Amino acid sequence: MSTASPAPYRVALLGYGLAGAAFHAPLIATTPGLRLAAVVTANAERRARLAEDHPQAEALTNPEQLFDRAGDFDVVVIATPNRTHLPLARAALTAGLATVVDKPLAVTAAEARALCGLAETRGTLLTVFQNRRWDNDFLTVRKLVAEGALGRVHRFESRFERFRPKPKAGWRELADPAEAGGTLYDLGSHLVDQALTLFGPVSSVYAEIDVRRDGAVVDDDAFLALTHAGGVRSHLWTSALAPLAGPRLRVLGDTAGYVKFGMDPQEADLRAGLRPDTHRPWGAEDPAQHGTLGTDESSTVLPTEPGDYPAFYAGLAHALATGTPPPVDPQDAASTLTILEAARHSAATGQTVALG
Repeated sequence: MSTASPAPYRVALLGYGLAGAAFHAPLIATTPGLRLAAVVTANAERRARLAEDHPQAEALTNPEQLFDRAGDFDVVVIATPNRTHLPLARAALTAGLATVVDKPLAVTAAEARALCGLAETRGTLLTVFQNRRWDNDFLTVRKLVAEGALGRVHRFESRFERFRPKPKAGWRELADPAEAGGTLYDLGSHLVDQALTLFGPVSSVYAEIDVRRDGAVVDDDAFLALTHAGGVRSHLWTSALAPLAGPRLRVLGDTAGYVKFGMDPQEADLRAGLRPDTHRPWGAEDPAQHGTLGTDESSTVLPTEPGDYPAFYAGLAHALATGTPPPVDPQDAASTLTILEAARHSAATGQTVALG
């Protein structure tokens, strides 16, 4: 009887900018059961970097080359500008290819739901790269909530704040709504997804969304207040103009609270060229960054759970092999977009938006 391992799933990556080069490519390449077979990029500089980083991967010039050879691949990963997510995902699903889309899944909730419907109709896997579900701080909070260590949680505060006072060139700084640029869709997608994952559906949304930086034409500062159907209130901040960052997370229960400063180290490590298969222990942070659990009268430093971005692609490989659900339900991404749309409406009208 043969004991040979099954051939790895052949992955084609669309895009080799920051998301493709720093996040997706190294995570795919180091996941057992997956093989980075091809990367689509027309940029000569990025093709040269690809040849250096992943010499075994074939360089393709455009998506048409990929879809003309759909039978040569098993999975498509879409790490391109937001406005292209819908047409590329539609093409991949129509070609019968399992499809991973970087967040946000689409520009609108209606488009996201349409993609979910197409995937279901065709019986093809669709999932969304919500990597910050595997941030160290979020994994720690998820564990605390699951264990009941905070008692009954009533408030969740979460921030992704940066200090980038001068807008950078690129599509994320373009005002055209079709680009889905700005910090609300960029980092707000993560903040809302984390809140929904922890505390479930939202019944109302209030938001303040602003353009603060000189020369900026797209939102760069936002606050969202979500009321969950279960009673928890989530307060979420994202900003490109925060010279002093607040706590990354503060979670309040009726018996204890948890507060954490500082960012998960995985993004910085990946951008520095470190890889999960060679940098050990992966996802571990400096103990000086650990959070605090307890009350003002009695508290302790709580070691942070290791971050685990590789878990997303390990979950994808498992789903492909077993037919089980993918690591992120794409309907979750549609729910996130529904909340982001409600936030825009709230900010424009000054009113709280009720959700069905």
